[in-house]
Amino acid sequence: MPGHKRNRSLTVAAPIRAATVRERSLLSVCAFSFLRSSLRLSLRSLRLCVESVFALLLPLSALAQQQMPHAGYVYPAGGRQGTTFEITVGGQFLDGAKSALVSGAGVEATVVDHFKPLTPAQAAQLRDQAKELSEKPSPTAEDRQKIAGIRAKLLAFVRRPTTPAIAETVRVQIALSAGAALGERELRLVTPNGLTNPVIFSIGQLPEVGRPTAKGTGVLPGAQAGRGRGQVRLAPEPPMEIALPVLVNGQIMPGGVDRFRFQATKGQHIVVAAKARELLPYISDAVPGWFQATLGLTDSSGREVQYADHFLFHPDPVLYYEIPEDGAYVLEIHDSIYRGREDFVYRIEVGELPFVTGIFPLGGRGGSGTDDRLLSSVNLLSSVNLLSSVKQPCHSPTCTAVELKGWNLPAGKLTEDTKGKPTGVYPIAARNGQLVSNRVPFAVDALPEVFEKEPNNRQENAQRVTLPVIVNGRIDRPGDWDVFRFDGRAGQEIVAEVSARRLNSPLDSLLRLTDAAGRELAVNDDTEDKGAALLTHQADSRLNFKLPANGAYYLHLGDSQGKGGADYAYRLRISRPRPDFELRVVPSSLNARAGSTVPVTVYALRRDGFAGDIALQLKDAPEGFRVSGGVIPGSAESVRLTLTMPSRPEGPRSLALEGRATIAGRDVRRAGVPAEDMMQAFYYHHLVPAKDWLAEVTGAPRPNARAAFKIETETAVRLPRGGAVPVRVVLNAPRLADTLRLELNQPPEGIAIEDVETVRDGVAIILRTDAAKVKAGLKGNLIVDAFMERAANPGAKQQAARRVPLGTLPAIPFEIVEIVGQADPGGTPPANPKP
Repeated sequence: MPGHKRNRSLTVAAPIRAATVRERSLLSVCAFSFLRSSLRLSLRSLRLCVESVFALLLPLSALAQQQMPHAGYVYPAGGRQGTTFEITVGGQFLDGAKSALVSGAGVEATVVDHFKPLTPAQAAQLRDQAKELSEKPSPTAEDRQKIAGIRAKLLAFVRRPTTPAIAETVRVQIALSAGAALGERELRLVTPNGLTNPVIFSIGQLPEVGRPTAKGTGVLPGAQAGRGRGQVRLAPEPPMEIALPVLVNGQIMPGGVDRFRFQATKGQHIVVAAKARELLPYISDAVPGWFQATLGLTDSSGREVQYADHFLFHPDPVLYYEIPEDGAYVLEIHDSIYRGREDFVYRIEVGELPFVTGIFPLGGRGGSGTDDRLLSSVNLLSSVNLLSSVKQPCHSPTCTAVELKGWNLPAGKLTEDTKGKPTGVYPIAARNGQLVSNRVPFAVDALPEVFEKEPNNRQENAQRVTLPVIVNGRIDRPGDWDVFRFDGRAGQEIVAEVSARRLNSPLDSLLRLTDAAGRELAVNDDTEDKGAALLTHQADSRLNFKLPANGAYYLHLGDSQGKGGADYAYRLRISRPRPDFELRVVPSSLNARAGSTVPVTVYALRRDGFAGDIALQLKDAPEGFRVSGGVIPGSAESVRLTLTMPSRPEGPRSLALEGRATIAGRDVRRAGVPAEDMMQAFYYHHLVPAKDWLAEVTGAPRPNARAAFKIETETAVRLPRGGAVPVRVVLNAPRLADTLRLELNQPPEGIAIEDVETVRDGVAIILRTDAAKVKAGLKGNLIVDAFMERAANPGAKQQAARRVPLGTLPAIPFEIVEIVGQADPGGTPPANPKP
């Protein structure tokens, strides 16, 4: 731009460096995991593990530099209604923790204190102080008291904490009202730097006992914490005496085994249900990615009478045992390969407790259509959406008689009334007296429903169904197949989708479509549903197929492993496509200074081929919050937008994001579900839903941040493929323009800042695209970070300039367009680009 002053834009490249101690440790885990045959890791898995370690180094170091508060675990991870007790929250960057937030009503939380491990420099300073005091010719009583205090602090000193991310602890007092709703809540700490991520906190109904809070002591010989090494085991402590029914809390440390002894009488039906992985779904730096608990039960002679290391396909074990004779029994829990550390937290319910192992059918017909659809994946964190059982006979089409299977259940059936319930998945539970069972998912849909009828295991005796329909059925014996016939027309698009594993069924479905002559037209085993974040084996099948001719077609449904039984239930939807979408908003806790702007990622989980744009906006937003770049293009699965905070500090505020799209001429709106992007075992990522989306405005604006950034136009910038265009940024303090530095934050490949020019009232960002790396039609947002550079402090070892962050600009929407008559992709584009 002639006549304007040029201002150099800085692009930072990360230098190649040697691996740190932490990085070498992570790499050793990859190698060790590869060597363990029980983990069944391939060479490709080893390579991915190694690559992921280095890929994660930059984000992890960036997080540490920003000192964002992080909660890694809570112990005990819950409590009993009507009690008051203390919990410990382990995490990092928790200095100044001032309060705690627990979702839902009936809970009061008060921070008691904060403990932060000593650094080596602090420990050395304390040793010098103790030496100086002890060398006094005549130490006073006060001196001796100071020396004792210093030695007590040094006893807790760990030169190299096992896991820095959970080395700090905050004690919190929890008071639960007698009427606090049962189930899972979310707990966050509030610090001067903002909110932590949420951790699960459970409210139960049983008396609770627990072991003392574990304290990290560094790596134990032969039993490396969280690393799967357990060749040398700790000598087990004597069993803790417990009285049934009870809920036991504990933490497993490296090589640790916890044991509990109880008295039982002949004929008792004892249920032991563990929660471990359920409390902390994914651990980023442990293989397989969670605490894999095992349960063992021994009788008074020391003979093991029952064992469990899982329940159905769930990692958390559940065992059931009918007591054959009076006596003392010992329950034992440990990690399957004797790993452990402070975040290997568990809760075990023990007693004659009601427990549901399966239901049939897995769902029923609701009373409303899809316009007000809930998220279609299971979210058992909710205690509000619990369906109500109907005691009296119900003849409404929205009433479903549900068969119950399990232990200590009062009846074999209950009736669920889903009238008025939107399409979605709800938790249901059984009750035996005052005791409430575990919750299991129950699906609700507006489509007509039928039951599978035997015999229908071959094409010749296929069950006829009329579309659209949901079939409720079972693969009721090993090797069984259920076959359904429907009539179709040439060119008709059909979706056949199985919901089983997502609804707590062990079925690993296999779905085949054949024509009347028996020719196989399509087949599917597993289809990934990113909304089912807690499933690591996506075992439900889905077919989307355009019929080639008029006539009869057959869907064959079986178990891919040839298994079957009464628990192998399913729901099979056969219909035309029902385009729709769900939204996940990451992260669920936002922290920023007043007036600043932060990036937020919104994921679109598209259903049945929906490929339209989704407009995003805050719903009933508190004053001062503003979203920029709020569109997920039809070609994209996610978008990074920005959220600008109010101009003054505020406590935690609840936000809601809404997505709108036009589908088949209808205005469809879906709520954005807050989520955490959780990493499993160094590599895999899962969008785990959270209950609340909260924002904390942490303090007054930075002095330089008063030069708020404003993009001159809110319409999408048309970036010529292979060309460059300016984007004007208005500054409230134009004097900063000459010293301002800008760089793109995680831009799409092929888009870069070529230059920054000082213009009237601000700057112009010159954006250039690489024709070889971008395609016309690409849409999205560009996130730009702003900073200044200051000279290094005099006498500092590092003479490089210091970077002073100024904040993030509002998101810049863009679209790549083709250049008419372009001759040189690298040259200056003509003024007439076209889409």
